[in-house]
Amino acid sequence: MEPIILLEDVSFSYEGASGRALDGVRLSITPGEFVGVIGPAGAGKTTLAHALSGVTPHVRRGDFYGAARVAGLDTVSSSVAELSKTVGCVFQDIESQFVTTMVEDEILFALENFSVPRDEIPSRVDRALNDLDIADLRLRSISTLSGGQKQKVALAAALALAPSVLVLDEATGELDPASSVQVFELLTQLQRERGATIIVIEQKIMLLCAYAERLLVMDQGRVVIDGSVRRALEQPDRLLALGVNCPRVTTLAARLREKGLYHGAPPVSLDEAEAMVREALA
Repeated sequence: MEPIILLEDVSFSYEGASGRALDGVRLSITPGEFVGVIGPAGAGKTTLAHALSGVTPHVRRGDFYGAARVAGLDTVSSSVAELSKTVGCVFQDIESQFVTTMVEDEILFALENFSVPRDEIPSRVDRALNDLDIADLRLRSISTLSGGQKQKVALAAALALAPSVLVLDEATGELDPASSVQVFELLTQLQRERGATIIVIEQKIMLLCAYAERLLVMDQGRVVIDGSVRRALEQPDRLLALGVNCPRVTTLAARLREKGLYHGAPPVSLDEAEAMVREALA
């Protein structure tokens, strides 16, 4: 299967910076994958998200080397507007993404600007609001919303366009645990029902690992681990050395295996963690 995302030796340095934010990144993602991205602060995770959306180098200026293609589009020669028809993004800096002042207008903006058929627009707006349980915010001013509500509005605006690739950069940071799970369940539904490709940068690693199928670990602008979630979690000492906050159950699994009390793979859910503890106690 042809990759929907292909990065070939991509390097990027911000204007005025002495080092590289991305350093020779090679990455291939096939359609329909759910990929998690983790790493310490300054590892290049946000720059990677910007590279996939075209924000780098079109908005965030600097020196770009290599080639990045998303759904056949070269992210350097294609405009951000053209890429946004395929790539839906929700970034950490939510405030910078809003282009209107009202919730409903924010969702309508992209649909109208990308010439979505007029008879489809009402149902798309309704679905985006309902999927995120924010229909009651429809006529609210964005400035009156909490941080978590703003994150949901930004995600709703991205989902309304039905992108084939969705990139989230810590887009659940302001959400409570229940709302965070709701977002991940929705992402899984989009992957299953629409074949969407999902890339999520997240600090809630245990939550991420319960849904992602593949994990990228970044450090100093490079992808240093790329594999299944379980394979990545089998290296807790390396993750800790990189400054990644490993799930405690992962570290516990490694210690129990060392003592011969557990022989399975690292748990990626509470049910699996409970089964591991029961095995060890037995």
